[in-house]
Amino acid sequence: MATKPPQADPVQDAPQVAGPQHAAAGLAAIGHTLRAAQRQMGVRRTMLTLLNVNQKDGFDCPGCAWPEPDHRHKAEFCENGAKAVAEEATLRRVTPEFFAAHPVADLAGRSGYWLGQQGRLTHPMYLPEGGDRYEPVTWERAFDIVAEEIGALASPDEAVFYTSGRTSNEAAFLYQLFARELGTNNLPDCSNMCHESSGSALNETIGIGKGSVLLEDLHRADLIIVAGQNPGTNHPRMLTALEEAKANGARIISVNPLPEAGLERFKNPQTAKGLTAGAALTDLFLQIRIGGDQALFRLLNKLVLETEGAVDEEFVREHTHGFEEFAAAASAADWDETLRATGLTRAEIERALDMVLASQRTIVCWAMGLTQHKHSVPTIREVVNFLLLRGNIGRPGAGVCPVRGHSNVQGDRTMGIFERPAPAFLDALEEEFGFTPPRAHGYDVVRAIRALRDGEAKVFFAMGGNFVSASPDTEVTEAAVRRARLTVHVSTKLNRSHVVTGARALILPTLGRTERDVQDSGEQFVTVEDSMGMVHASRGRLEPASGHLLSEPAIVCRLARRVLGGRSVVPWEEFEGDYAAVRDRIARVVPGFTDFNARVAQPGGFALPHAPRDERRFPTATGKANFTAAPVEYPELPEGRLLLQTLRSHDQYNTTIYGLDDRYRGIRGGRRVVLVNAGDARALGVADGAYVDLVSEWKDGVERRAPGFRVVVYPTARGCAAAYYPETNVLVPLDATADTSNTPASKSVVVRLEQSATD
Repeated sequence: MATKPPQADPVQDAPQVAGPQHAAAGLAAIGHTLRAAQRQMGVRRTMLTLLNVNQKDGFDCPGCAWPEPDHRHKAEFCENGAKAVAEEATLRRVTPEFFAAHPVADLAGRSGYWLGQQGRLTHPMYLPEGGDRYEPVTWERAFDIVAEEIGALASPDEAVFYTSGRTSNEAAFLYQLFARELGTNNLPDCSNMCHESSGSALNETIGIGKGSVLLEDLHRADLIIVAGQNPGTNHPRMLTALEEAKANGARIISVNPLPEAGLERFKNPQTAKGLTAGAALTDLFLQIRIGGDQALFRLLNKLVLETEGAVDEEFVREHTHGFEEFAAAASAADWDETLRATGLTRAEIERALDMVLASQRTIVCWAMGLTQHKHSVPTIREVVNFLLLRGNIGRPGAGVCPVRGHSNVQGDRTMGIFERPAPAFLDALEEEFGFTPPRAHGYDVVRAIRALRDGEAKVFFAMGGNFVSASPDTEVTEAAVRRARLTVHVSTKLNRSHVVTGARALILPTLGRTERDVQDSGEQFVTVEDSMGMVHASRGRLEPASGHLLSEPAIVCRLARRVLGGRSVVPWEEFEGDYAAVRDRIARVVPGFTDFNARVAQPGGFALPHAPRDERRFPTATGKANFTAAPVEYPELPEGRLLLQTLRSHDQYNTTIYGLDDRYRGIRGGRRVVLVNAGDARALGVADGAYVDLVSEWKDGVERRAPGFRVVVYPTARGCAAAYYPETNVLVPLDATADTSNTPASKSVVVRLEQSATD
């Protein structure tokens, strides 16, 4: 049966530590899944709800963006997907009485885990200026408050409209339409903090900022390189695709500073073998030093160039540009520098080369381990160079595969959630709706925080997400948000961002993916785009958690009508009543969505066009795929310091904390741990089990401290450490970002360890 939420924050002072595991999923995952779901939903609701996850006539998992196969299992979900669904479909409720009993100051002292465990928000809530707690407010009054504050701005550019990756295509299209009719491109989103580096690199090199493979391509690959990614925790259903690829003869190279259980062995809970021995996945583990990936791929490219017959000369000649400059840069790659940058051995790199040369169809997958460094964009461009050399783009079973982390983050960008929109997109909006969208670029996440800090932005509106916890430089971010006149969050559950507020604050509760959405024209569905460009419908099945909830499209439409009033030329009321009308407009504005309503009605949806994949056509400035030549970069580590990467535990999804365990890494009952190589621990004079403060060092000289972390001796790469976010986001300087993409450099933070006052 479902259980009540915790009354007090659990004590995390003494986490229990065992050795890391060497296999993922299996019977243990089934048990953890069912227990977590039943705590939130009870037995009957668990069974009815989970059987609808990721089904063709069901709802899309609100977790990761991994695609579904055409043939679906009855249980087409993973452990962490089930946790995401359970937290949304929970029977726990956060009512006005809860807020009356808990002043904001009390809530601000609680952990993110405790806040999230309280349950679903049921009513619109308002924190008046000078008030100490939220109070219930009508929807009409809530929209009036937003209209008052926006109406008082000197310019629409003093408002910021943030988007989380959970937002549907329909809601995202309406949201950007409202912002642009208002007159601003201030549309930061969670992509700015994750795969912006991927989009920047891919747009420049292949002409489209998305991956070039479909799910079946993984099944057909000869070689899959998984770099800077932990699918066992972050994208568990990817393990099924890797297992099938292995069964078809593929080989897998894992490139990561930490060994991860899911890439060692996968115990597929859908099969008899999976429940016992499972399948070994990784053929070669390259335990790379943090930030050494560009150097690795540059040297591999040099070695391919030096191997007779290894380059696909016809492809390079017919489809690429810039080869000579690239080849000159690659030829200068140095073995000694590469070994220093990567921490690998010559034998390991030579074995990787043998596997590369033996493959006719190669895919490179990556995630945040490649995208959150100062030199992330040139690193990903070097990955593209690597694939272009042997013609591995636009060939079945080959290509680039940036694995997106949130269920519709890619779709939101497709719908126009972008602070730097393409002129062609704005032209299409203007032609379709008859107003002139702004052309000046807006704020991304980092620039939005600076604008709030500097008083240049006064209204912050978030469509989902947990902005404060997701953003870097926590103290700076929180101080910036508190300078706003008004903060507004469209949310399903309570989180840290609701208690770090502007002078006034609103919480607007919305329907979840799991819930039925009924409007004037009848029951609605929404659509999402997965990490491989497949667009499909999502239909909630549960009754809403409260009769006071509005859908995200309804919230945007009502807000737009109230804020824009009679000057709007957009039929907001029609759009609220019938989402098919929104899709008809999307079809006329967004390329690839012709006959949207008809095509998405087909079970499984449809694939968006992708010129490099579909026809080896590259819509770049040169009309070809672009080789690039950038200097090799990698982090320099001062003596007595470690290079820290922030990461997730297995009991978390982005900033949502499901529990306090990370069982694949052998950690239970606490999150304030730092993983340190045994040799580094000895050299630094810190013992396993000691408590330290993590202090980051950056060129601005500001001390950023995360106190009270238990040292866990762990098989990380030498010189490298790891700890969970959002607890360690305080260590990431706001201005420490990737070149070009401006993504926070959360995977390469120089830190020193100081004895903690709590030790």
